[in-house]
Amino acid sequence: MIAVINEDINGIPSLVVVESDKEKQPLPVIVYFHGITSAKEHNLDTAFLLAQKGFRVILPDAMHHGERENGISPVKRTFAFWDMVIQNVKELETMKDYLENKGLIDKGRLGVAGTSMGGITTAAALRKYQWIKVAAIMMGSPKLTKFTEELVENYRNATQLPVTDEEIQQLYERVKEYDLSREIEQLNQRPLLLWHGEEDNVVPFNHSLSFYEEARELYNDSDRIRHIREANRDHKVSRPAKLELVEWFRRYL
Repeated sequence: MIAVINEDINGIPSLVVVESDKEKQPLPVIVYFHGITSAKEHNLDTAFLLAQKGFRVILPDAMHHGERENGISPVKRTFAFWDMVIQNVKELETMKDYLENKGLIDKGRLGVAGTSMGGITTAAALRKYQWIKVAAIMMGSPKLTKFTEELVENYRNATQLPVTDEEIQQLYERVKEYDLSREIEQLNQRPLLLWHGEEDNVVPFNHSLSFYEEARELYNDSDRIRHIREANRDHKVSRPAKLELVEWFRRYL
């Protein structure tokens, strides 16, 4: 039987999805980050599939989402995108420490995955933390600086930006510190799955593909990095993609 437990992890509202008879045991852990405008509950289907394979899955609410929304307007939340990504990365370490202190991570086996903004979070976390053992980026861009530049240009064309050029440059410099594509060697042979729909009109498909083509050249074992492209698929993770993610973690974590 799979249990879904509401848990406050040092101020981070989260769902823990785990086999009920293993709730207190050390297990391999997967932290799964949701996308913008989503919430922790929206990835319960994926968490359930992972929990069936023996993983403890943590689904946190990102800042300004779910239980932490606090009435923020959609516009303000959009412009807080990178604040939320960076906060996610910092809170990942908080969650790891919390679980380690409770003895709930089996031999350091911790993986990270996410959808869209959560996939971007995953890429940023891989740049920062070597203790991540396995990862999956679902329709997220590992090219954080390039993605930011494209977002800014899109907003410039559509509306007046509520920030100065100086603030935009400061944002670029901040994002560079989390940009995995600028230091691909930080992957260090760690298993990485990338999935992307070819018709994605939110996060460019070519970001993940071109990143993969460059990153795989650094892998001694090319099976440890994989890019799955799905034809006729827009910005929504398919069931086959979720099953591939489950198999990836089953194999490597």
